[in-house]
Amino acid sequence: MRGRGQGAGAANPTFTTAYRSTLSHQFLVILVIALVLIVAWNVVRTIRFRRAVATGSIGAVATRSWPGPEAAGRRFLRIAFGALWVFDGLLLVQSSMPQGMPSGVLTPGANSSPGWVQHVANVGATIWSDHPISAAAASLWIEVGIGVLLLVAPRGYWSRSAGAVSAGWGLVVWVFGESFGGIFAPGSSWLFGTPGSALFYVVAGALIALPDSRWATPALGRRVLQVLGAFFIGMGVLQAWPGRGFWSGQARPTVAAGTLTAVVQRMARVPQPSVTASWVRSFGSFDAAHGWAVNLVAVVLLIGVGIAFLSGRPPLLRLGVVAGSVLCLADWVLVQDLGFLGGLGTDPNSMIPMAVVFTAAYLAVVHVPAEAPAPVEPPVAVPGGLIGRLSPSYLLRSLAALGAVGIVILGAAPLAVAAVNPHADPIVSEAADGTPDFVDVPAPPFTLTDQAGRRVSLRSFAGHVVVLTFLDPVCTTDCPLIAQELRVTDQMLGAEAAHVDLVAVVNNPLYDTTALTTAFDRQEGLDRLPNWTFLTGSRDQLEKVWDDYGDQSAVTPAGAMVAHNDIVYLIDASGRTREVLDSDPGGGNSASKSSFSALLAGQVQHVAQS
Repeated sequence: MRGRGQGAGAANPTFTTAYRSTLSHQFLVILVIALVLIVAWNVVRTIRFRRAVATGSIGAVATRSWPGPEAAGRRFLRIAFGALWVFDGLLLVQSSMPQGMPSGVLTPGANSSPGWVQHVANVGATIWSDHPISAAAASLWIEVGIGVLLLVAPRGYWSRSAGAVSAGWGLVVWVFGESFGGIFAPGSSWLFGTPGSALFYVVAGALIALPDSRWATPALGRRVLQVLGAFFIGMGVLQAWPGRGFWSGQARPTVAAGTLTAVVQRMARVPQPSVTASWVRSFGSFDAAHGWAVNLVAVVLLIGVGIAFLSGRPPLLRLGVVAGSVLCLADWVLVQDLGFLGGLGTDPNSMIPMAVVFTAAYLAVVHVPAEAPAPVEPPVAVPGGLIGRLSPSYLLRSLAALGAVGIVILGAAPLAVAAVNPHADPIVSEAADGTPDFVDVPAPPFTLTDQAGRRVSLRSFAGHVVVLTFLDPVCTTDCPLIAQELRVTDQMLGAEAAHVDLVAVVNNPLYDTTALTTAFDRQEGLDRLPNWTFLTGSRDQLEKVWDDYGDQSAVTPAGAMVAHNDIVYLIDASGRTREVLDSDPGGGNSASKSSFSALLAGQVQHVAQS
């Protein structure tokens, strides 16, 4: 009996081990950078002290670096988005990120958008797919570095540069990671995150990058709120537009659910703590019963908040901020399901960043910085030179900012190298070669439900060769191609197909009903094959089969599709596994399909005759 391996799935051990090792080594580099900066800080303090002793100026106060405090709106914006960037970066520690991101987030996120958007998104997906470890680790350190830089640099060039870098990286994420926030996709809605969370990171970064003088009057805050007011009104009109499915819930279980109800029901099934799942499930049931009223409330609040922001009057602005915050919080919890659950979440979605931006704009209107008094010369001369002219706190923040820049460079450098390297990393081939090494042993037994609702066990196929694979019934990429390969294989077998059973097991933990397997069969023409069986079952039953057969699946944060490995088992008439094949269709061209079908048909004939 040979050892059991694993396929190249989203949580493939090859990628997991390599990713953890890379992060560990890079973290050691960061610790070295921190140690160097601590030493530098102590050296500077020693130099200052010795100069002060030499000049008799111990206790002297260094010249103030800034004449007044940081504007309240800018400070709130900078600290909040600094914390958000750090949080987003830490989410990338999840082991599913290297392999799961392209197929689980990047590609599905662009599937419903126009072709040119998919082409742009495919650039980022290709770079990530070819260099999964470098891309995931680089993104992690870039985001953590940006967050730290925003937190430690309140004023001056360091702070403005942090805002510019934040806006730049946010734009990269918005274009390649979020496919322009889905604004070109049909069915877009404010409730679902349009225009994308990363766009608010861009806006916040651009605002932080502005000179301090722009925050010295209420004008900037009013302008931002006016733009957001128009945005909220536009989103309200879009939400009210008839024919988009938002005005209906789900009157009966046999009737198709409305757009919001369907999404909320889907989100309730994402792997998450039971308490959040119960909240989302309860709201889904409420919307199913009162879809028209729920959408009316959403439309009224969106337009009302927009009008309040456009008014420019502080009482109405305050009301708009409160109402907008409550609306954002409710949508974040009940519709977007906190945004970062499910194993591949990379940020808390759009509601929190959006609320931070309009709250900061409100603070910029109502809390204008007081005019600073004229600077007073220190009574005692401070030690000379650059070190003496800068306050200790400014020196400390400057050194911390240097450390944050070092973290960003630690991520950006390998990502830049990966972006211009057209060749995939060796680890991709190493992981792809890892189809389950599970042959010449009894196939693990199972009992599931076929597309007609009948109980079927592996023993039901005794005496026939079984071609067993795992398919996602709502997949729009690999699974339909694999289904066609199996159909062509059946045709190639001819009369021998009467002694062969083609069997698939659902590997989507969210979409696993017999209605969906039946629809998939009709769509792919498999319902015309007498030897075709598509099996499903309870979540526990399916997870046991996935584990027994080494099938790996990862749920997308807010979508129906899953990232999974593509494998086919050949089980002989006595119930023993004889071959395990990689069924990845690659580019999906006709040549690759026919070549795999011919290979599979040949292997089936070999197993049947041996």
